[in-house]
Amino acid sequence: MFKTKITPLALVIASLSAPASADLIISEYIEGSSNNKAIELYNNADTELSLEGYTLGLYSNGSSSVGNSIDLTGTLAANTTYIISNPSAATAILNIADTTSTVTYYNGDDALVLTKDGVVVDSFGQVGVDPGSEWSEGGVATANKTLRRKNSITTGRTNSTATFNPSDEWEQFDIDTFDGLGSHAGDGGTAPAPDPEPEPLEPLVCDTDKTLISAVQGAGDASPLVDTVVEIEGIVTADFQGEDGLDGFFVTSLAADVDSDPMTSEGLFVYFTDTDVNVGDHVRVQGTVDEYYDATQLADVTQIAVCGTGEAASATTISLPLDSQADLEAYEGMLVSLDQTLVVTNNYGLGRYGEVELATERLYQGTQIALPGDAANAVEAANLTKKILLDDGSTAQNSDPTAYPAAGLSAENTLRTGDTVNAVTGVVTYSFSTYRIHPTVTPQFIATNAREDAPEQSEEADLRIASFNVLNYFNGDGQGGGFPTSRGADSEEELVRQEAKLVSAISAMQADVVGLMEIENDGFGEFSAIASLVNALNDADTANNYAYVDFNVSQIGTDAITTALIYRADKVEEVGTAAITTDYPFDYSNRAPIAQSFKSLSTNEVFTVSVAHLKSKGSCGDDNNDDLGDGQGCWNEIRTEAATAFSNWLDGKPTGVEDEDIILVGDMNAYAMEDPIRKFEEKGYKNVVAELDGDTLSYSYSFSGRAGSLDHALATESLLSKVVAATDWHINADEPIVLDYNVEFKSDGQQSTLYAEGPYRASDHDPVIIDIKSEVVLTPEEQTPVIEADQTFSIDEGASIDTVIGQLAFSDPNADVSPVIGFTLTGSDKISINEQGQLIVASELDYSVENTITLSIQATDSADNISEPTSVVININEVAEDEVQNDNDDDSGSLLWLTLLLAPLSVLRRFKKK
Repeated sequence: MFKTKITPLALVIASLSAPASADLIISEYIEGSSNNKAIELYNNADTELSLEGYTLGLYSNGSSSVGNSIDLTGTLAANTTYIISNPSAATAILNIADTTSTVTYYNGDDALVLTKDGVVVDSFGQVGVDPGSEWSEGGVATANKTLRRKNSITTGRTNSTATFNPSDEWEQFDIDTFDGLGSHAGDGGTAPAPDPEPEPLEPLVCDTDKTLISAVQGAGDASPLVDTVVEIEGIVTADFQGEDGLDGFFVTSLAADVDSDPMTSEGLFVYFTDTDVNVGDHVRVQGTVDEYYDATQLADVTQIAVCGTGEAASATTISLPLDSQADLEAYEGMLVSLDQTLVVTNNYGLGRYGEVELATERLYQGTQIALPGDAANAVEAANLTKKILLDDGSTAQNSDPTAYPAAGLSAENTLRTGDTVNAVTGVVTYSFSTYRIHPTVTPQFIATNAREDAPEQSEEADLRIASFNVLNYFNGDGQGGGFPTSRGADSEEELVRQEAKLVSAISAMQADVVGLMEIENDGFGEFSAIASLVNALNDADTANNYAYVDFNVSQIGTDAITTALIYRADKVEEVGTAAITTDYPFDYSNRAPIAQSFKSLSTNEVFTVSVAHLKSKGSCGDDNNDDLGDGQGCWNEIRTEAATAFSNWLDGKPTGVEDEDIILVGDMNAYAMEDPIRKFEEKGYKNVVAELDGDTLSYSYSFSGRAGSLDHALATESLLSKVVAATDWHINADEPIVLDYNVEFKSDGQQSTLYAEGPYRASDHDPVIIDIKSEVVLTPEEQTPVIEADQTFSIDEGASIDTVIGQLAFSDPNADVSPVIGFTLTGSDKISINEQGQLIVASELDYSVENTITLSIQATDSADNISEPTSVVININEVAEDEVQNDNDDDSGSLLWLTLLLAPLSVLRRFKKK
């Protein structure tokens, strides 16, 4: 296999050079279920043909460039065929294939071109055009069908870019029809021998001896009656005979025929469409028992009789979890009902295949909630017992509208993981290695996991830091051209759609610093990806001034993608020197770390933000970087080495700022309980979200229906102490992938209805949001207490000792940390002041002696900060003589009696003094 680039112009020129007839043509095209794909080539010549110089190339999804291809070798006898098969096709294809090749990795919307020494000799489809899911005209379609070249066609279609009408040269047969493969009735060819006339069949008679459905199913995984012709009777429970259906119907046993063995199913799929049946029909069917990809069915149906109509069949109630997924084998083909609340745990195939995985609860990656090894594997084993796949029963891809939710999926009418359904009724079947239910009653989903418009900000916080994987944001040449790029948007149209969603998400975060992953690694120039994104942010969010950290290199590391830092320049400023390292283990696989320090413009808080993107879990390495079966996937060792090296690098303060407040954000490609995250914690960088939540149930990513956090914020103890809130904003992981910016596999209508410029499905990773309350650092001047100037108090002369004159007015800017603990007073010993600042009479006050007292007072706090001396005036009020006399008059009687009582004591005192 090789790849080369052939432009439409080159194909046109090549087609003009092609001969009027070709010795080798494409004679059969199989686009069947699963991997049942094959191409048959036919030698028109009367002599042996050398295949040297012939190449078959695949042009996928409207591409004008060849993808997978195969160079043919050897020779081909006259009037014979050469078959190229998918490596994983059915045995019936592989048994007669001449070779296998990835050129057969096509769908109904992909084109094939056969060339001889670069000259087009035949083609199938239209290069450079994506028809949606198939080319279809005149009753002939290219998806899920077998097509055979008409006998009258003996020359190739040499204009591969011309409009393609498959009915012009091709005849259509049902999906997975292989019986004509290997022979062709074209010029000089030999048509398959006609089937002999069948023997007359005896008409079916209802309610006579028959084979029980339970006997057909048997108690094991496969039927004990495979390849046996049987007659069965049952009630039709589900009808999928229509266009794009399963080409058959399901039946269940008559009530009188149900056996007592719980291991034998009472349902069966009948692969037959020639006689129309309806739900409730009592039918008798004659056919051959078959195991189709491990699913028991009745195929090669020769007769069917409708014995009655309008009969009801009740559903068998089952529930999750099971003891084992294999328990569902006992219900294969049966009508069942799950009368329980089930949670959507996987919607990845919703848009393309009409599939939704349901489970008893949200399912987690084993290593998100358990330690790698036996504990994590036990979590996954339990997951398998809790789930089942809901399948719309259609073979069509990219249905418009989708089957779920009600009224069809759209950008506004989503179906998120975490949403629920309270009951499911349908038939159980097995295909593509998975048990599934084809519903017979439309399920009603409930938006239990509603979208959050924007991440709520803590009222305590004054700083916000975020992490966001922007899913291959590549901007072409930065001037509207340069598409397609190696990743991301395939066209300017797609870039506009992608950028709008990313800008909507980032601006809604209102984060002061954002660490980005998966942005194009093309430097920091005017037309770089980071410059384009920041420009777009500033255009959309005029209330803020976004900027990016320039690391002053043309590229960070060697990968096509990199990490980046953007910030709101109206909220924070850069301090120190932006730093990167490409030392091992960041020279390959793990992306190069970056870091920069910032200072809050409002609080002067200084902190360092670093961004990581560690090696992904795919395409295993050797030894400890292989998948060891402990739940951590591939490359765990090198990710763990990166955790150690990253921590050491940050501990060395690479920005030159000696501040302990450090936070590392990014896509670690490791779930919460895996070795790299635990290594970071061991080195002093704590998982912020888990620390605040007290568990590891938060998630930022969904893979194969399992939630987990690949994206983390890891902080030093000093910074963690200032975090007041932390969360994953679930705008991506919960949403169906079909709601993203891409236009592939979508009709013109879907490109509109499935897309909105809002943040939802802007990426495949959720942002991590961290809210911080700054530690306000005051200067000594700002911490020092202040006594209010020009304070004046008054007190009457003769006032009693300890009388409170008044409260001194003062301010304490740092009272929570260093409160005022006392006052110093000079200028008079007649006035004192307590710890609360109350002025108190300390000795006799006499207006005639002193009518004004001027004091100098200072306040002292617990940090020994002393205020400036402040003058305070105490005015002594004169008390009039008549007021004093009145007081004496009022007390004269009492004084007389007191004098009489004390007289003897006076005599006694005089006597004792002698």
